[in-house]
Parts: sequence; structure tokens; C-alpha cells
Amino acid sequence: MKRGVLSLVLSSLLIFSATSVSAKEVVIVTSFPKELFETYKKAFEAKNPGVKVVINSKQTNAGVTYLRETKAKPEADIFWVSAPDAFQTLKAEGLLDRYSPPKEIMAKIPSKIGTFPIHDPDGTYFGFAVSGYGLMWNKNYLQAHKLPAPKEWTDLTNPKYYGHVVISAPSRSGTTHLTVEVMLQAYGWDKGWGLLLNSGGNMGAITERSFGVPEAVNSGQYGIGVVIDFFGLSAIASGQPVDFVYPSLTSVVPASVGIVKGAPNPDNAKAFVNYLLSDAGQMVLFSPDIARLPVIPELYAKGPKNYPNPFAMKMGGVDFNNKLSSGRRDVVNSLYDHVITFRHRELKEAWGSIYKAEESLAKAKGKDLAQARNLAAEAKKLAGQAPINDKRASDNEVVGAFKSKSGLKAQLETEWENFAKANYAKAKELAEKAVSLAR
Repeated sequence: MKRGVLSLVLSSLLIFSATSVSAKEVVIVTSFPKELFETYKKAFEAKNPGVKVVINSKQTNAGVTYLRETKAKPEADIFWVSAPDAFQTLKAEGLLDRYSPPKEIMAKIPSKIGTFPIHDPDGTYFGFAVSGYGLMWNKNYLQAHKLPAPKEWTDLTNPKYYGHVVISAPSRSGTTHLTVEVMLQAYGWDKGWGLLLNSGGNMGAITERSFGVPEAVNSGQYGIGVVIDFFGLSAIASGQPVDFVYPSLTSVVPASVGIVKGAPNPDNAKAFVNYLLSDAGQMVLFSPDIARLPVIPELYAKGPKNYPNPFAMKMGGVDFNNKLSSGRRDVVNSLYDHVITFRHRELKEAWGSIYKAEESLAKAKGKDLAQARNLAAEAKKLAGQAPINDKRASDNEVVGAFKSKSGLKAQLETEWENFAKANYAKAKELAEKAVSLAR
């Protein structure tokens, strides 16, 4: 009798254990805003009764770190973000599983958008939406401050925009990291950093999350924001007094989804990927509070009137090098932080002084201004200079230091910060001297 009771208890435990292991859920790590993931959560759960979607909301870089830290015993099933280089990094580290979605789904999706592959050829991640990077602005704000609407990344260096622009830190936002990389790849390392440092000096604020940028522009706290397209498009669709533009030199790349290697709920993870890529899942992207671009071209005929169609428009101008971006990702993010984000006050003051010097020189008459012009030019050079070149940024020693968090990482970051502080202080000093000479 005791043996029978024991067998019954053991059987019950085994059944309970099996039920627990195959829990009806799918755990998703995502950086997307609540408006997007909540809509998909409800839609997927409605189509898959009994399966619960569990959202683990993390910004992209934190999500990559989380998957690295839990790789011995994965807790997540899905990684779902905008940044393609984050997927490249996870694939290279063996943290994503291979999968082949149904052929009838994949047949509707082109292999590329421009020259960029929509899906990983090896099947470790899949593009579910297309994203472009650009500028949004509050029309009422620009009118009130008598400012022109921006069109290009280079417009962000306009002295008229001083204090009126907002961006998020690329180390805190995967989409901003991509925007920074787009500028670096569009203009080259030196000119690209010159643009980033000059526009950084024009920033009224640098937010911790990408969501903070559209919120600041929609509310009229700042006039112009550097954003991924769906922030601008969804704000327009929601009736906000804003507009959005893709600069001529930008990149159109996929936002993707991948299944985590060793996922605890692999079948549910596959079902979620299938849903995202299906017609039903793609149509959700047209929702006004999501406003993203589907990867199935034929669906645009069913979308809202005048909705941007990246497969029919000439968009891009930059053949985005995903391997280059992925390789130097941590270096670029840290460099931006140590010369712009953490030194924003000094950078802003330096550029403010440079603008005053240029204004004084423009107004000065009947003087020999050669020395003042030279001082202003030197100040501008110092305030727009990066502490390392592109070759060093992609060097195996440097890249490896940022992955291993070695002593070299701390040494480089200290060097960059000291370089920035010294340059901005000197730039301000020279600019102020130019102003005194121009009086």
C-alpha cells in the first residue's frame, strides 16, 4: 500500500514537473515601447489561447548583456529589438537558435531592403519591420522660435538650433546607436565625429531612453529630435503637431526577432516568430500608435493613405555595414558617452562660445581680424575632434578590452574624458579671446 501511495505521489510530481517545464508562456526580451509590445501581446494571446506572453522590457544593450549573463540557463525565449548589429553580436556569440519559418510566410518577404538583408541567411534572426532614421520636429515650436525645419543630419550643426535639439544616449538606446553609426558611415569617421560633436553641442538635452526624445518634441519642451522613424510617424498619426523627414544620407534596415539558444519554451517562441511574419502580424504595424513599416510589400496597398512604402520609395543613401557597426559597437557607445554625454555641459559651453565668436566676427568692421578668425577656427577644430581614429576603434585589442571590461577599457575611457575636457576648455578660451579681439 505504501509503495502504491509512493508511486502515485511520484507520478503526480512528474506530471506537475512536466507541466511546469512546458509552461504555456513565451518570455520576450524587448526594447520596444509599451504601445507596440502590449498590442502584440494581446493579439498573439488571442490567437493562441492559453499561452501567456511575458515581457521583460530592457534597452537593447542591457538586453544583450542579460542574454550573455543567463546563457548557461536561458530564461528568455525571444529577443526582439530594432538594432540589427545587436543580433549580429548575439549570433557571433552563439546565443541565438536557428529556425526555418514556414515557406508560405517567407515567400512573401523580399531577401533584401536596398542592399541590406532582411533576414539572417543562416536563420538565427528575422526582420519583421523596416526602420529608417531621421529627424522629427514640433511645428509650433519652430514657428514660435522662428527656426527652419531640418532636412539633413548636417543641419543639426546650425547655430540657430543651439539648445533646441534633443537626442538619446546611444549607450542607452540601440536605435540611437544605429543613427550614430549611420552618420559615421555616411560622412566617414573624422567628419562624422565632427558632426556628432557639433550637434552634441547644440543639444538641449541627452535623454536616457529613446522614448524621451519624441515625448520632449511632442510636448514642445524641445523643437527637434533625432529619432527612429516610427516615433515620428506614430506621433503624426496620433495628431501631434509634428513632422518627420528621412535625411538623404540615412539607412533603412530591418528591426528583427530571434529565438534564444536553449529557450525554455521553443515551440511558443516559433509560434510568436511565425505570427510576427504573417499577414495578420504585419498588419498590426499599421496601427497609429505603432506606425512601423511591414516587410511584406503587398500589404502597403491595404495600409493607411500616403503611408511611406520603403519598397517603392528611394530611401537610404548609406549602404549600412552591419559587420563594421557590430564590431565597434561598444567602443562607439562608450566614446560618445565620454566625449558628449558625460561632458555635455562643457561641450555645450564650448560651442556657445564659438558661435558668439563667429557672430562677433561677422559683425566686426574696419579691423584686422586675421588673428581672431584663426583663434575661432582653432576652437572649432578642437571642439569637433575625436580622441581616436577609426582604425584604432576597430582594433582587436580595443574591441576586446570593451568586451572583457579589462584595465585597458578604463584607461581608454579616462584618456578620452581628459582629452574632451582639455579640448573643450581650450576651445572656449580661444573663442572668448576671438570675441575680445573682434570688439
